Amino acid sequence: MTTTTERVSTRTPAVPARSRRKPNWNLVLRIVLLLIAAVLTLGPVMWTLSTSLRSPSESFKLPPSFFPWNPDFTSYAQVFRQLDIVLLVLNSALVTGVIAVGQMVTAAMAGYAFANLKFRGRGALFSIVLATMMVPVQVTIVPVFMLIRGMGLSDTLLALILPAIPTAFGTFLMRQYFMGLPTDLAEAASIDGASPWRTFRSVYAPLAVPGMAIVGILAFNFHWNEFFRPLIMTISEQNFTLPLGLVSLQGNLGTGSISVVLAGVVLSMIPALVVFFFGQRALQDGLTAGSGK
Repeated sequence: MTTTTERVSTRTPAVPARSRRKPNWNLVLRIVLLLIAAVLTLGPVMWTLSTSLRSPSESFKLPPSFFPWNPDFTSYAQVFRQLDIVLLVLNSALVTGVIAVGQMVTAAMAGYAFANLKFRGRGALFSIVLATMMVPVQVTIVPVFMLIRGMGLSDTLLALILPAIPTAFGTFLMRQYFMGLPTDLAEAASIDGASPWRTFRSVYAPLAVPGMAIVGILAFNFHWNEFFRPLIMTISEQNFTLPLGLVSLQGNLGTGSISVVLAGVVLSMIPALVVFFFGQRALQDGLTAGSGK
């Protein structure tokens, strides 16, 4: 008997092993840190907005609710009844606008001098300018107040404007910006017979507009919310800026409505947000201007 053995190949296809992607813990950590930073930054702002939309009785409710399910806008109307909000906004806009423009001009001129002009004592003078950044305003407020009073400018808006125009940080920022610009432009301008002022005004100042925009936006946001210097320098209510006016919403011994106070705070944030919204492109361009050099 002859048997034929047939070999049957039963090769099963290889099942590919599941590729287990290891989690990118570095990315996860970054996301977690960004979420924490976002909550810490936006949490108080959202709480201010939600509390301003509550009625005065609900603002002290325990436990507090984060979302106002029945928004109440009467607190915003109460702000306009208790304050001359138009006058306060005009005073703040005038003070911060003049300070921002003044810092842009003076910082650009000083930064160009420290970056491109060679004169004796330049390094020592620049070190002194940087050292003033470490001196808080509370230390210098008394001599500044005495100078302002001696000039006859006490209780005026000029008392807030003039001392704030020189800026050490803006000078440092513009110096670094001008140092990133090519020096061949100054050499070519000097060959053509241009003076240092003409070189700055016609050549370097147009190129430094993004850096000047940074100085202006930062100055506006800082001095729009400034409270300490206006409290010391001004007495009359007609010269109050917006932060000083919002304090009167607290009432005598803090008996005012917290919803009305926070409604005024929300209204005071709108101009700063508008300036940042329209100036964020210039701010980004200025911060990244030297990355491609």
